[in-house]
Amino acid sequence: MTVKLNTKDGQIELTDEVIATIVGGAATEIFGVVGMASKNALKDNFQALLGRDNYAKGVVVKADEDGSIGVDVYTVLSYGTKISEVSKNIQERVKFSLENQLGISAHAVNVYVQNIKVVGE
Repeated sequence: MTVKLNTKDGQIELTDEVIATIVGGAATEIFGVVGMASKNALKDNFQALLGRDNYAKGVVVKADEDGSIGVDVYTVLSYGTKISEVSKNIQERVKFSLENQLGISAHAVNVYVQNIKVVGE
């Protein structure tokens, strides 16, 4: 699926992979986030962290007709951090990054914590 943006000069189409890369990059910058996890954790190896080139496996993009999107972010967090605070920071950073880098707004950023890792493991 693609998100289409109409500008005065023409149309821009953004694939889900582009949006997932922006979302994954924004999420992994947050303190307390160890990495991204697959949305199909059992099928794709529950313990594996996704690399930068596989962020699309850990992000689900749902586009609306009005140009806004909903995003599901699957994460692995660090043990000892406040999960609610880290998740709130992820939501804010993802919304900010989407608006600044792509010019699209997210009406919802849902954070799913797939695993907790002890740092140094």
